[in-house]
Amino acid sequence: MTKKGKIRILFICLGNICRSPAAHGVMQRLVDDSGLSGMFEIDSAGVGNWHVGDLPDARMRRHGKARGYVFDHRARQFDASTDFDRFDHIVTMDEENYRNITSMAQTESRRAQVIRMSSYLKEHPGATSVPDPYYGGDRDFELALDLIEDGCRHLLKHLTCTNSIS
Repeated sequence: MTKKGKIRILFICLGNICRSPAAHGVMQRLVDDSGLSGMFEIDSAGVGNWHVGDLPDARMRRHGKARGYVFDHRARQFDASTDFDRFDHIVTMDEENYRNITSMAQTESRRAQVIRMSSYLKEHPGATSVPDPYYGGDRDFELALDLIEDGCRHLLKHLTCTNSIS
């Protein structure tokens, strides 16, 4: 557990309508299914403000629903003035997101809160990011979900081990 009582995770992608709300939903279900709901706070945000207030992309919701997920988060933009204080781990979907968020960090300890989802991709060893499916087709959304599920499973395992949660 963190000094704040819960482990707080924020997932980041470009617009908060595809990858990060999917990661939010996948991680929430993993946490809930593990009986750890009271120990985690999970959210997602986008680097940009283009979709603030919108539901996730209909294609991501459809592909998620086929896997048993409900992605109903309303998009919001990352707010450096509050999100660095509120969250312990800020998980970015790709290198551009990582650079954008770390550039907003005022201290080295803030930069250390920002981690890459690719660091937890154990079942897809060649993957260096979760590619944005927005301009793609069904295969792109399925790949994004495969990577997100892989990353979230291993991130949860890492967090429960390092925080002595079982």
